[in-house]
Amino acid sequence: MTASHFPVGVVVARRKLVGAWASHAWLPVAILAGLPEAAPWTRLSAGEEEETFYAGAYEVELHPAETAHYGDNLASGRPSLWVALREVGPETYAVATVTADPYEGESLAEGIGEIVEALPMPPEIQARLAAFYAAFHVERPFQKRRRDRADPEALARQATATGQGGRPRREEP
Repeated sequence: MTASHFPVGVVVARRKLVGAWASHAWLPVAILAGLPEAAPWTRLSAGEEEETFYAGAYEVELHPAETAHYGDNLASGRPSLWVALREVGPETYAVATVTADPYEGESLAEGIGEIVEALPMPPEIQARLAAFYAAFHVERPFQKRRRDRADPEALARQATATGQGGRPRREEP
């Protein structure tokens, strides 16, 4: 049986900005297939323009109903995981979610207040996602819906009930 959830490690960067409004920005920059021994928010590197931190572990959940979305992600040519960071205090961030569903990732990016990045999916996670897809995906044939036949008299009935132009008739005094 293929696991429907697995942990990943998230690496974030604090990048220096040049501008009057902000001195730096936080961004997710990498996904780790394994979990390191490091504690959350351990500094990994420090430079003049950027510092990187291990933000911690997050449990990615896969759902059998979303396998078509996972298949689209794997077939995209650049399989990705979407990571959302949420500010939980002044200069304090937490990993809000990590998803392999590209449509959920797109909807996360439309939100306000979270920092969302699509990050390259490590090969080990691609293999897990492909195994989950193979185990649970059921191809559903496309069925074109038939439209209801138009009623050509509907517009005429509406005009006589409300008057010309779709406005109610006004009674003269």
